Amino acid sequence: MKISQNTSAPAVVALLFSILPAFAQGGKNAQAVAPPPAPFTDYRYEKPGAIHKITAKDLPAPYATNSASNWAHIVDRPKNAWPLAPAGFNVGLFASGLDEPRKIVTAPNGDIFLAESHKGDIKIFRGITVAGKPVQPETFATGLDRPYGIAFYPPGPNPQYVYVGNTGAVLRFPYRSGDLKASGKPEHIADVPSGGGHWTRDIVFSQDSQQMFVAVGSASNADDPDTHPDEKSRADVLVMAPDGSNLRVYAYGIRNAGAGLAIEPRTGELWCSVNERDGLGDNLVPDYITHVQARGFYGWPYYYIGSNPDPRLQGKHPELKDKVIVPDVLLQPHTASLEMTFYEGKQFPAEYQGDIFSSQHGSWNRSVRVGYELIRVPLHQTGEAHGEYEDFLTGFVLPNGQVWGRPVGVTVAADGSLLVTDDGSNSVWRVSYTGK
Repeated sequence: MKISQNTSAPAVVALLFSILPAFAQGGKNAQAVAPPPAPFTDYRYEKPGAIHKITAKDLPAPYATNSASNWAHIVDRPKNAWPLAPAGFNVGLFASGLDEPRKIVTAPNGDIFLAESHKGDIKIFRGITVAGKPVQPETFATGLDRPYGIAFYPPGPNPQYVYVGNTGAVLRFPYRSGDLKASGKPEHIADVPSGGGHWTRDIVFSQDSQQMFVAVGSASNADDPDTHPDEKSRADVLVMAPDGSNLRVYAYGIRNAGAGLAIEPRTGELWCSVNERDGLGDNLVPDYITHVQARGFYGWPYYYIGSNPDPRLQGKHPELKDKVIVPDVLLQPHTASLEMTFYEGKQFPAEYQGDIFSSQHGSWNRSVRVGYELIRVPLHQTGEAHGEYEDFLTGFVLPNGQVWGRPVGVTVAADGSLLVTDDGSNSVWRVSYTGK
């Protein structure tokens, strides 16, 4: 509901009473609230090693609960608060004092590239000391427009360019392995849809280096593209040649994969993590992680998780109903699933090889918070998901519901540890395996 000068007083009062419980449940009273119905969960039950699985059959009807407004107001990390990982893993503070650290990727030579989106910078961290800190921090480029996606081209050990996804364009810098500073101004490769709403633009290249995928999130929650020009060419994954030519839609109906594209190293398949829509209740609609089918339709805004119609657009485009693809892994609704990566390091136990790690930023549309963690999606050494996922790195929400950290990005460092960006505490966390 939107409040305008013409909204009646009773309607305003009704709206306030519908959202006030959400504020209370996100704070000190959260512990007194009943557990959510299985298989749904919230931060109170997120613990390293806990396994969850949601299927399309588990979804409630729209509006089974009120639509909450429960924003996370970040607090300073208390001295006794620290991310929690499974037994055998150690969590250390890799870097702090950053400015909105978002996407993080590992260059072929092992350097760590990091987008400080708000500041418009791309940073580099070289090396890891015995104490788990970067040996040499540098700033590769400045003056960008909300940069997010970072990708090296061509794939392999000797890239010639670093591509960057600005919010309205794809750029590239000349690059040779070991460069710590951009050698010149970026080259404009292609314009991509910009404007309001989801602003991140992630980038990955196909293994054969012939295709560049760019994810563009929607401008809105669930506006009908037929009547909202702002949604033109949005809520999809675009594909083009590396020089920007032959731009077209690869897959559509994906509300926001703008923060999470990845290529599965065994199969070469494109995967994505997706923020689904809000406003239908606590347990709708699940965010998800899935492989992406060429020309595939994933439902937004008319349907969700298969042929379930969005009641706000009831009756629109019935011809699309049977085309909606059900994603591979359904996550808790309103977790805000962001960057994902496939584990190819040699440090973690063998059962982790090839698995997905994905950052769950946490969202506002849940009466009791959910997300604010790093999850693991087992691929069973086959490249295929079976629908379950595991809490891996938790503890970013305090017992009273206050939030001090929000995971955004994740990458595998050269030594096999995981680096996780956190734009709540403006830090990068390092997860290493010790076996102790």
